[in-house]
Amino acid sequence: MPDVLSQNAIDDLLKSISSGANIDEIAAKADEYAKLKIYDFKRPDKFSKDQLRAIQMIHESFARQMTTVLSTLIRSIVSAEIASVEQLAYEEFVNYMVQPTVIGLIEMHPFEGSMLIEINPALVFTIIDRMLGGRGTFTGSIRELTDIEKTVIERVIMRILELLEDSWSTVVDVRFRFESMESNPFFVQICSPSDMVLVVIMKLRVSDVEGMVSLCFPYFLIEPIMDRLSSQQWFASTSHKADPELKNWLNNSMRQVKMPLAMELGHTVLSLNDVYALQVGDVIKLDELKDSHIDVRVGNQVRFKARPGTLNGHMAVELTKILTQDMPALPSTSEENNKGEK
Repeated sequence: MPDVLSQNAIDDLLKSISSGANIDEIAAKADEYAKLKIYDFKRPDKFSKDQLRAIQMIHESFARQMTTVLSTLIRSIVSAEIASVEQLAYEEFVNYMVQPTVIGLIEMHPFEGSMLIEINPALVFTIIDRMLGGRGTFTGSIRELTDIEKTVIERVIMRILELLEDSWSTVVDVRFRFESMESNPFFVQICSPSDMVLVVIMKLRVSDVEGMVSLCFPYFLIEPIMDRLSSQQWFASTSHKADPELKNWLNNSMRQVKMPLAMELGHTVLSLNDVYALQVGDVIKLDELKDSHIDVRVGNQVRFKARPGTLNGHMAVELTKILTQDMPALPSTSEENNKGEK
């Protein structure tokens, strides 16, 4: 049964009891009331359960990224998780916020309109203290931010927006742009008080301080992409094949990565006492013969065999064997050539 029955339901049940109805009839009638759901036609639901589920999955991915990125950014243990995804009137959301608080007004391109992000002040002051070299403790009273503090937290919000873009990219290509910051929720009007909004509430923990981060999206802002907000659409977009252009870009980028290349002439084992006794002019015998092929290391792994020599007055090696059968080969390009000398 619902936690609270309407007055009409209570009167009807009391009337059944006074008329002498047996307990089974009363229980059956109570079960009928339990199946009823109050629906306010003045404020109809705008989002279906499937759409809310898709939105929650989008922001669960966002929360996981925040956990990693914010931990690095503020050099402290951070955990983030979705507390709830709700639809309510904008007026209710404004009344829910404390004052003063930290509100970022965010433009959502290419759509016409803005959303907002609200961060609990205790979290804000903890983050600022960490980023300015403190221990991440806040014992003072809640107040408005100074200009320097606004600059610091603005940097954090902009980094959060980058993660939000990445999470939403599985559904739609959208760009979030920081517009302004406000401390009084009643001064921020992104829609009329009676308009329905989507509110994603995240529980964020920084060190020993825990608070809420709220994302508020007006319905009219998300309405153009409502048909894309479904759990099936989200799963399909996250399992799509890699874009060929992206694959080529990754391959080209990988080719520019610099790797240490080292040639090992040989090895030997000496006692620490022998090492201390070494003098200029001493000869150390290696375990390799002078005509042996030497190891060529890429990073910390042996990938080639080579023969040492000289080239134009410089020391050089000639590759004689490739030990890369277990490495995935990059696609060849017209600019590559296979030279034996390094």
